Amino acid sequence: MELVRSVTDEHVLRALMQRRRLTRAELAIETGISKPTAGESVRRLSDAGLIVDTGERTPGGRGRGRVGTYYSLASGVGTALAVSIAPEGVVAERVNAYGDVVSRAEHPVTRPARPDMVATALRAAAEAASAAAAAETAPATAAGAHGAEDRGVRLGVVSAADPVDRGTGRMIHLPDSPFLLGELDPLQVLGPLVDGPIVVDNDVNWAARAERDGTADFAYLFLGEGLGCAIVSDGEVRRGANGLAGEVAHLLTTGPDGRAARFIDVFDAMGLRQPDSTAIDVDRLLAAAPATHEALGEAVSGVLAALLALADPEYVIVGGPWGSHPALRDAITTATERQPRHAPIRPPSVLTEPSLTGARLEALHRLRQAIVTGA
Repeated sequence: MELVRSVTDEHVLRALMQRRRLTRAELAIETGISKPTAGESVRRLSDAGLIVDTGERTPGGRGRGRVGTYYSLASGVGTALAVSIAPEGVVAERVNAYGDVVSRAEHPVTRPARPDMVATALRAAAEAASAAAAAETAPATAAGAHGAEDRGVRLGVVSAADPVDRGTGRMIHLPDSPFLLGELDPLQVLGPLVDGPIVVDNDVNWAARAERDGTADFAYLFLGEGLGCAIVSDGEVRRGANGLAGEVAHLLTTGPDGRAARFIDVFDAMGLRQPDSTAIDVDRLLAAAPATHEALGEAVSGVLAALLALADPEYVIVGGPWGSHPALRDAITTATERQPRHAPIRPPSVLTEPSLTGARLEALHRLRQAIVTGA
């Protein structure tokens, strides 16, 4: 009996997460359970402080049936923190169980990006987002939660534009990494602001998660200031033993002189690196002559040949500031089609903040699961 109640309560909570407000009768229709069973679930969840009477009523009366009461999630069920750490700066968002971004804060990152500076930016953005969300939700919590405790930030999901150690969640520095000069532990920085678990992963892996549409096997190649790749196999991002799967910068490919070269060294040979850095100068690359774009297409095609041989994806998404550019995409496609094996190349469907989008979706999924589990 307890299991049946638990499953019923989960259905009711998930229906409210999707529809925002429903009456008992609408909950019964939405979940496929009887009206008395839906009513009992509403009573249990209200007593637990997870859902509340919104104060809104259906018209009812005069032949239109009984007046119905609308219920919604209590404002105190908590939020999740989604964070992006990138060369452009740190962005922190608080997301509620409906998927709304209830607050957002940004903090710039200067170059060269050293761990203490990035940690300061990360803490400042997260604190600002938390303070803004608290100010936004406090009146609603006081008015409608019937004494339920506000659970605050229940968990965090972090996208990092650097390799991430799978075991510790630390951002680590590999040779030729273009962003962070050193190591940083986001869990340590964000721990005091988050009540529950914090998940950290590489930004390209999160961008790939944002692209999942039911396809089980594809690759996402990111081409920007840095170089990265995510492999999605059987619907899951493959991180490798240490979390470093997809670090393609040191793959051997074809250099501008036709000889074998490490992928990252191709840009040095072409004079396309930023001064005193291994970061790629995207503006100079995009403004380069067609011959340079053709040489880059050849180099990228060598990387794609390796991905196809090892991962056998159904297709490859090529994204990033210069990977998404039409001229470069054409050069990459032309060179790839000359390879013995090739797969279709697609542009990304998520063009605005793809990594943060993936992190936000994961934060929403985990938050909803935490609410259901807590019920």
